[in-house]
Amino acid sequence: MRKIDVLFVEKQVEKLFIEANYNLPNDVKKKLDEAIQKEDSPIPKNILKILRENYKKSENMIFPLCQDTGMAIVFLEIGQEIRFSGGFVLDAISRGVKKAYHNGYLRKSIVDDPLKRTNTNNNLPAIIHTELTKGDKLKITVIPKGFGSENQSALKMMVPSAGREAIIDFIVNGVIESGGKGCPPCIIGVGIGGDFEYCALLAKKALLIPLDRQNPNPFYNEMEQEILNKINESCIGSMGLGGKITCLGVKIVPFATHIAGMPVAYNYCCHSCRHKSVVI
Repeated sequence: MRKIDVLFVEKQVEKLFIEANYNLPNDVKKKLDEAIQKEDSPIPKNILKILRENYKKSENMIFPLCQDTGMAIVFLEIGQEIRFSGGFVLDAISRGVKKAYHNGYLRKSIVDDPLKRTNTNNNLPAIIHTELTKGDKLKITVIPKGFGSENQSALKMMVPSAGREAIIDFIVNGVIESGGKGCPPCIIGVGIGGDFEYCALLAKKALLIPLDRQNPNPFYNEMEQEILNKINESCIGSMGLGGKITCLGVKIVPFATHIAGMPVAYNYCCHSCRHKSVVI
């Protein structure tokens, strides 16, 4: 049995959230650079160049990638041979989030009740997803998820007979209807299967897949490309001001489901698809 002190977890969470808010993943930066080359229209091309300038300045810790430094989402993959010491690990994660948003000068955006809406002033509580895995490793993944894009996400309980085309239409039409509200160019994570809540979780996880990694399943790889092309054919463009590039990538994660259902969810993310992981 391997022992991990929760104080170490706390420090890692603090570090991850600060780094995620200031450093765009390399695969996203690469896609932005490609988008600049592909874009012909001067206004959206200039916007893409500004986004590139923004992430370069953010890397110098001048300011976060976005003023919306997100709701704190944490994925824990816990090896069953791990034993935590020094306290409750979820409390340690909360302390790490609190310190990150204070020490990293990150905007605190969480209200304690969805209707009463009093700011907690520490960006807590975080949303923490835990998963038990084999072995003695602990993987922590953090996502500071902004809500300009989160608000453009959707879930639909479809019937099995709807099929592939209906799923594509649901996603494409929804993204197009959002226009510039989600701060495109966007990245779309899709969950298909499971049940009501699990397909939404799959969609969130799909945003963690590197944009330069092809789907190993040819069926879903082709589906991702079709959704991407149809979204870009809308010519919504960067920030909704027109152009070739509305979407940088689409990732699909499927899962088994009930014979009577076909849950589908897509999680909309702006170009600033911020996430960071560490394996302990």
